[in-house]
Amino acid sequence: MAHPKRRTSSAVRDKRRTHYKLTPKAVTLCPNTGELHLRHKAYVVDGDLYHNGQLAIKNYTKVNAAPAADTTGDDE
Repeated sequence: MAHPKRRTSSAVRDKRRTHYKLTPKAVTLCPNTGELHLRHKAYVVDGDLYHNGQLAIKNYTKVNAAPAADTTGDDE
């Protein structure tokens, strides 16, 4: 297996890593509600669920996951 003959300097290492950066999320403004939201995702405004600028579900309520088992450790 090949091993480097010399240690990679911090300058060379950092130059190589210049392209490892985060890109900002794609955010857009809804023409109907005026809300900022992530592109291609549904979003809630005043209790209504919108997608693609149109009302998808009126009076939307988020459904919670099934209640988890009691994990307090009390076996009484």
